Amino acid sequence: MTDLRPAKHSVTLHGHRTSIAVEPPFWEAFRAIAAQREMALNALVAEVDDARGDIGLATAIRLFVLADLQAQLPRGA
Repeated sequence: MTDLRPAKHSVTLHGHRTSIAVEPPFWEAFRAIAAQREMALNALVAEVDDARGDIGLATAIRLFVLADLQAQLPRGA
C-alpha cells in the first residue's frame, strides 16, 4: 500500500518560502487542478491562502481539492 502520511512540500507564498504537509493523493490532485487551470502551483496556493479564512493552509488545500472534485459530480449525486 502507498504511504498516505502527509508529506512536506515547499512553495513560495506571497514571496516567502513555506512548507505544507499534505497527503500525496491530495497533493497530486492539487497539482492536477493547477495544470488544468494552466496556473503555476504557487499561484494556486496563493489563491487558496487568500480565501482560507482562519483554517490551516493544508486543510484549506484539502477542502479546495474536495470542492473541485464535488463540482465535477453530476447534480444530485
